[in-house]
Amino acid sequence: MTSLSVETLAAGAVEPITSAGNGQLGIAVLAGIAVIVLLITKFKLHAFLALTIGSLALGAFAGAPLDKAITSFSTGLGNTVAGVGVLIALGAILGKLLADSGGADQIVDTILAKASGRVMPWAMVLIASIIGLPLFFEVGIVLLIPVVLLVAKRGDYSLMRIGIPALAGLSVMHGLIPPHPGPLVAIDAIDANLGLTLGLGVLVAIPTVIIAGPVFSKYAARWVDVPVPEKMVLQRPSEDLERRPGFGATVATVMLPVVLMLAKALVDIVVDNPENAVQRVTDVIGSPLIALLAAVLVGLFTLGRAAGFTKERLSSTVEKSLAPIAGVLMIVGAGGGFKQTLIDVGVGQMILDFSADWAIPTLLLAWLIAVAIRLATGSATVATISAAGLVAPLAADMSASHAALLVLAVGAGSLFFSHVNDAGFWLVKEYFGMDVGQTIKTWSVMETIISVVSLGFVLLLSLVL
Repeated sequence: MTSLSVETLAAGAVEPITSAGNGQLGIAVLAGIAVIVLLITKFKLHAFLALTIGSLALGAFAGAPLDKAITSFSTGLGNTVAGVGVLIALGAILGKLLADSGGADQIVDTILAKASGRVMPWAMVLIASIIGLPLFFEVGIVLLIPVVLLVAKRGDYSLMRIGIPALAGLSVMHGLIPPHPGPLVAIDAIDANLGLTLGLGVLVAIPTVIIAGPVFSKYAARWVDVPVPEKMVLQRPSEDLERRPGFGATVATVMLPVVLMLAKALVDIVVDNPENAVQRVTDVIGSPLIALLAAVLVGLFTLGRAAGFTKERLSSTVEKSLAPIAGVLMIVGAGGGFKQTLIDVGVGQMILDFSADWAIPTLLLAWLIAVAIRLATGSATVATISAAGLVAPLAADMSASHAALLVLAVGAGSLFFSHVNDAGFWLVKEYFGMDVGQTIKTWSVMETIISVVSLGFVLLLSLVL
């Protein structure tokens, strides 16, 4: 790894805002992360406030002037929200349309009508993966849990045999596949190619979700046998609709942005000529903004209008989809501010200096950093944002494919062993009616399997790309 100038680390940062040595910077990083961890875990402070305070603490411990630390944080926050905020908003709109129109139910009912017996866990993985593509993890859980409970009860299946594959599908999409916030921010921080990351992410996700879902669910069902909690059998969200979108149209709408972004990545690799007319067209329609915007506009007709939504109902659905993501946007933005503060105080160069003699592969190092932050904070998004900011300088000399794999390594680490400081842990515990020990044996182990297995496939891909 060659040395990296600060100009390469961040636009607008000509030189570090502090003259601290590597020793002081290392202590400052640990102290800044410790502040964030303490505020989130001990004082239950919102992650946005914790990241903001932690960023300023990092600057102070590194000896940076307060005004420059504030500028770094503000710049990072603004750039991150500008880069991924619109994409998160478009993803939220598409997810809301999918849920409210009954499109999600249509996918579920169509697949379940074709599945039975041993095929059911695989059907649940397929359902969760398709629906989880445009939805935030928490929304996906709320949407799928009634289906999981009804299928388990109606078919007399083990709850874990059906539930674990569904959770695995949602979690893998959340951690590895854009347009989810974590992968998007990591792609932005590491300056990776989104289409290439998406394509490689799918390659990693497929075997990972099989192992962590249907395969692991066999063992989870033996370890934990809990009945379906009757109180959690919720009313399905679209039963008041007179009609629902068609299965084909719904799947096509959900997959449209994925197809457009993958097409761009493929053309960029095959043609590799910015002046080529075909590549110029795919560069436009395959950009994340246009791809997601196209899916939303198509979804207004294939999902909303197909369900009989009036213009007023469509407008209301879009409006309601944006309010719940305010917190996500602020956390992501503050994470970008923390990342920029790391860069501007010179942590990037420090990591390059330290890593020059390390025998640890860069991808494994990125995974370990994300694992440590995940275990400490309980937040996959915070772990992804922080780890991506720390390892971003290491991607400077990487090929496009290895930069994409670096994003996936960070995403894999961010999913490691969800436990009591993770909101998702308690969400799963309550929905499935388990105690803490049972949740650790099932959900926490599943998350760890996803993290380790996906890292394994990332490392294997790094050997052939």
